[in-house]
Amino acid sequence: MEILVFIFNSILLGAGLAMDAFSVSLANGLNETKMRLKKTLLIAGTFAVFQAAMPLIGWVCVHTMSEKFESFQKYIPWIALVLLLFIGGKLVYSGIRGGGDAEAVRLTPAALLIQGVATSIDALSVGFTIANYGPVRAVTAALIIGAVTFVICLAGLKLGRRFGTKLAGKASILGGLILIGIGIEIFVTGI
Repeated sequence: MEILVFIFNSILLGAGLAMDAFSVSLANGLNETKMRLKKTLLIAGTFAVFQAAMPLIGWVCVHTMSEKFESFQKYIPWIALVLLLFIGGKLVYSGIRGGGDAEAVRLTPAALLIQGVATSIDALSVGFTIANYGPVRAVTAALIIGAVTFVICLAGLKLGRRFGTKLAGKASILGGLILIGIGIEIFVTGI
């Protein structure tokens, strides 16, 4: 029974952590409606890896240098805000300037990495939540969080691609506004 509760809690934790990544995936799908399967899997996989890695990094920090990590936590909302404002602002600008040209708003590898960090950096604090776990349990929880994030991001990308065709030239503006909104939400709830 204890194992089932652990798995269920890890799934719920993964779903909660994946909401920012889901929204960004939705925005990415809106901006690139003809995205290939390989790129879809790459995007969802990137978010999954970051969402799995951050709680583990937080867990390691709690077990090795908790005092220093605690002082760093206050900067997490600022970092997420700056990164998502930058990416979102770039998309909005590109949508306004280029009239929503799909080529102008393609997701680059660097932008994807920034999105991965920005949407998962708040998951560092989950290291405190799972601090009482042993190494095996912490890794298992992180893998479950990553798997849940992967599935949720695939759904976000699919929804974004479907609705992106209906929004045509406004997709990059909407996607950028979503990213800016997520950055503000992370900032406001994190302060």
